[in-house]
Amino acid sequence: MRVSTVMMFERSVSSMSRQQGAFMEVGEQIASGKRVVRPSDDPQAASRAVGVSQSLATNAQQSDSRVTVRNSLSQEESVLDSVSDALTRAKELMIQAGNGTLSDADRQSQASELRGVYEALLGQANSTDGNGSYLFGGYKDSSAPFVQNDSGAVEYEGSDQVRQQKVDSSRMMEVGDTGKDVFQSVAAGSGYLAKAGDGNTGTLTFTGPQVTDTTADGYGSSYEISFSDNGDGTYDYTVKGYPDGDITGTYNGESGSLEFGGIRLTLEGTPEPSDTLAVGPAEDMDPDVFTTLENMLSALENPLDSDADKAAFANTLSTSSRELDNALDNVLTVRASVGARLNELDTLDTVGGDRKISYTQTQSDLIDLDYTTAISDYVLRQVGLQASQKAFVDLQGTSLFDLM
Repeated sequence: MRVSTVMMFERSVSSMSRQQGAFMEVGEQIASGKRVVRPSDDPQAASRAVGVSQSLATNAQQSDSRVTVRNSLSQEESVLDSVSDALTRAKELMIQAGNGTLSDADRQSQASELRGVYEALLGQANSTDGNGSYLFGGYKDSSAPFVQNDSGAVEYEGSDQVRQQKVDSSRMMEVGDTGKDVFQSVAAGSGYLAKAGDGNTGTLTFTGPQVTDTTADGYGSSYEISFSDNGDGTYDYTVKGYPDGDITGTYNGESGSLEFGGIRLTLEGTPEPSDTLAVGPAEDMDPDVFTTLENMLSALENPLDSDADKAAFANTLSTSSRELDNALDNVLTVRASVGARLNELDTLDTVGGDRKISYTQTQSDLIDLDYTTAISDYVLRQVGLQASQKAFVDLQGTSLFDLM
């Protein structure tokens, strides 16, 4: 093998360049704090680190999503608290209205306060969040969900479906509740409700219904009761809607109880032949807290000039009282659901925080620098570079001609 001065110089320069490159590589790692500065430093670790980085970004996005959902649910919970107070006050006014010593003027005064409760409740039903979106509009959150029609009755124009948002890898959470679920629904197990027909003109009043047997045939069905005058002070009644056919019987025209389908309805007073009563599960009786208050306002604002007016008022009071109880129970149920979701978000925050720590540790193990090892390598590479530089300097003073 031929050994020339050029070859010795080239090898010395190449060795010095390698030592300098290794020295600078360790210096770059120390400066950046990363063991893997570029993918070529450790392709496998760099590839895994990209996956962990994506998981960290997803976890952070879900954390931000939970903040958004928590803000909306917290605002809804606050509004539902106010709604509960309004319904409680309305029930108190309704109880006071049942006092037989009140005059028409007294009832007018109560109607004024109840109308204030009604307007406040309507405002709460159309509450918005910080971004101007309506809390109870569902998907249609850009316009007021509850509006008054030409006759002044409140109608729901929101969506029947609520928005959902991903708050964890496998959890889609409802951001709120629809106005229909809050103001036009009843909680499970609300029982039966009775209503007098709109055209009733007699003095017939009712109490109940009470559930007597949940296993009876026909329990859970809706019924309509009609009356016919026998001309002797008694009245035949027909209960339509029973699974095995209509139920008939006789009412004495004064007081008594009707039992059918596992429920009991207590009657008092005299019906007219055209009078009817509707009885059915509360969820099948078109629950609507605004309609309930509208009916009660109408009853309070109209003077009681006859026994028929008093009977109609008593029936409205009885029905509205139960409807308000059902409405309040429903609002409390929805509020409990909101609280459960807020608690779940707290739990998911804890899990997400632990997951972030785990991902961060894994990412650190893959690409972060061990400074003790790096500094040791840095010193070692420095010594190697100095040695190669010294060897090159020594080589410069030699020549093959000196050996000839």
